[in-house]
Amino acid sequence: MSGRARLALCAFAATLLGAGALLPLVEGAGWLAQAALLLAAQSGVGALARRVPLARSLTIACQMLVTLLLLTLVFARDHALFGLLPGPQAVMRLGELLVAGGEDIGTYAIPAPMTDGIRLVVVGGVVLVGLAVDALAVTFRSAAPAGLPLLALYSIAAGLGDGGTGWLWFLLAASGYLLLLLAEGRDRLSQWGRVFGGARRSPGGLSDGLSGRGGGPAASVRNGRRIGVLALGIALVVPLALPAMDSGLLGSTGGGNGRGGGGGTISAVNPLVSLKDNLNQPENREVMTYRTNAQDPRDLYLRILSLDEFNGSEWRSSTRRLTDVPSRLPQPTGLGRDVAVTEIRTNISSSPSYQQDYLPLPYPASEVSIEGRWRYEPEGRTLIGDKGQNTGGAQYEVSSLIVEPTAAQLAAAGRPPQKLLQEYTQVPDSLPAVVAEQAEEITEGSANAYERAVKLQSWFASEGGFTYNTSVSSGTGSSAIARFLRDKEGFCVHFSFTMAAMARTLDIPARVAVGFTPGTLQGDGSYSVGLRDAHAWPELYFEGVGWTRFEPTPSRGTTPTYTLPETPTGGPSDPAQPSAGASAAPSAVPSAPESCSPQMRRQGECGESAAPAPVAPTDGGTPASTVLLVVLGALLVLLLPLLPLLWRTLARNRRLGSGGRTPADAAARVLAAWQEVTDCAWDYGIAPDESLTPRKAAARIVRRGGLDIMAAEAVHRIAGAVEQVLYAPEPRPAAGLTEDALTVRAGLDASAGRGARLRAKLAPRSAVRVVWAVSDRWASLVQRWTDRPGRGRWSARWHRLSRQHG
Repeated sequence: MSGRARLALCAFAATLLGAGALLPLVEGAGWLAQAALLLAAQSGVGALARRVPLARSLTIACQMLVTLLLLTLVFARDHALFGLLPGPQAVMRLGELLVAGGEDIGTYAIPAPMTDGIRLVVVGGVVLVGLAVDALAVTFRSAAPAGLPLLALYSIAAGLGDGGTGWLWFLLAASGYLLLLLAEGRDRLSQWGRVFGGARRSPGGLSDGLSGRGGGPAASVRNGRRIGVLALGIALVVPLALPAMDSGLLGSTGGGNGRGGGGGTISAVNPLVSLKDNLNQPENREVMTYRTNAQDPRDLYLRILSLDEFNGSEWRSSTRRLTDVPSRLPQPTGLGRDVAVTEIRTNISSSPSYQQDYLPLPYPASEVSIEGRWRYEPEGRTLIGDKGQNTGGAQYEVSSLIVEPTAAQLAAAGRPPQKLLQEYTQVPDSLPAVVAEQAEEITEGSANAYERAVKLQSWFASEGGFTYNTSVSSGTGSSAIARFLRDKEGFCVHFSFTMAAMARTLDIPARVAVGFTPGTLQGDGSYSVGLRDAHAWPELYFEGVGWTRFEPTPSRGTTPTYTLPETPTGGPSDPAQPSAGASAAPSAVPSAPESCSPQMRRQGECGESAAPAPVAPTDGGTPASTVLLVVLGALLVLLLPLLPLLWRTLARNRRLGSGGRTPADAAARVLAAWQEVTDCAWDYGIAPDESLTPRKAAARIVRRGGLDIMAAEAVHRIAGAVEQVLYAPEPRPAAGLTEDALTVRAGLDASAGRGARLRAKLAPRSAVRVVWAVSDRWASLVQRWTDRPGRGRWSARWHRLSRQHG
């Protein structure tokens, strides 16, 4: 293996080892296989470009181009030209995914679900780091600076990992860098061996400077390895022995009460992260308790945030401006004065182990009293922790409104504002047509948006034949919605997201709220909310009422009274006095009845306590086998037009390379150099003429190629050497044949036009020799086959029979 090939392989391995530090940050490891395939393709293109050879800048440009094509193929295939070329739509799609990935990184807890955005950020980041490492270590032959992008990759992983990614990942990343340095050292020492190894030669005449005998450069290689391993060991051991370093890079990740640590922390920065897992938990761990003066807390959903943007891959919360928390929250959007409203107070106490950025609140909250650093997002009416603030152990008091519209008020709702209508009725182009068609069929004959919404809710909850099943593969994208409508089974994520998407196709503004159902009443009058009480539900907008809750998920939560037929709604009730203080600290007793089996819990038959909890991983990514086939196909398509160029490059290197030292070898080198000059002239349009002597052929190349003096003298020197080989009794040794051949090529290139130069490089005429060689080889094989004993007799017998029978 050549030195450059070894460096390229080590650069590939160093990048992958450094990328291992990202594994603890995201769910699954399939992205690493994707990154490895893209890295391999990128490294292969670099190796081919350096073999040509191309200029360093062109080598990097080729790698960047192929990387862009492959990223487009994997992440924006549906938006690309011919499924591969990155047109404007594909570039926009990649930009959207990058923005979404950045937002997801700042939103999700560790390990984050592998959304399309996060996958592009992670895979694309690893590939770009691999490009930088390959360019520095292999193209520019400087491995030491290649440690900077590797260090950046590890540092990002360590920074996002809240306390470092562990000693194992550091060891792997450091080992990859050390491997790269050793490969470069071996490459340079091997060059020294070829230069200075002339004093000691093996019987074959080659330098034995790298043979490992006698303490030559091979001994230096071994010493370099030993020094590198020793340095790495010192770097790992010394920090552990220093008292001030115990919480640093190799220190512990915490005692278990922080985000992402061990010891019972319920990490859910985005409440959709662990929904499916929590729904299937055998124990309903308590996350908060509360006391309220509401007369009927069955409708007291504790809302965390709303997901108002649907991009086809997932439902997500829009990026909006945050403000300071006002002493009194503004009037809810769209709520009119004629709608019955009751203000209540609720005291909430969060478990120390429940740590997330969003504060659970009854909706719509009007006043929040809480300690700590919190920010307010007006559109979704949510409170978000600032600078590490989270809900762990928080105790707070909330004033909120119970909005009680009548069916008549909802049916008489006017047209929403145009801006709100435009924002909250958008659906992606990837949404299957069956969603809108099904929505139209379900709501056929409805007189207004309210009737359509009620029909949708009833269809999902009872009339459509859906089954509540928490073992169904989760997902929030277009394909998951289509699968849910086809299979008719899922959990609250599928019901809420699908109803919201259907409502948007009917021009009803819709979003999805995430939070908790009211929980379970305790003996002391407080309510206990567990992990499995987490829930997702759709909110639809009606002008004059505002954002209104609906409940399409069967056996979950409570159906709003304003969606039930002939259900009178009273006026505002007199609220009871709120409790004097915050709720007592949450108990460790599960809120679900102990007699409820796990199967009953999954079927939702344990009452309100057997409710779900948050997460909605996105649709699965492209299978690794598909990516591999696509990458191999793309490489094949890209390499096919380059085959003539590659053959000419290999033939030139073989002909002009060094040979043996016997007279026969010297003669072969002269003839090979003349063959290269003849083919090079052919590539530039000067076809060979076998009837001419070498001297006349050289004059013809000079005349038709318009060669300058240096190139003309070079081609005549080679022609003279050929005549010596062919006609002289004792040919004189020829020197500088390689330089002369390259001078002739440079002269032909300088005198040719741009089109002729491109044709000579990309589609050389002399590449037809490959076809001739294959044809000759095939004819030789056929002849050898027919000349085998027995084959000839069989062939003769076959010909006689053929003549006899016509």
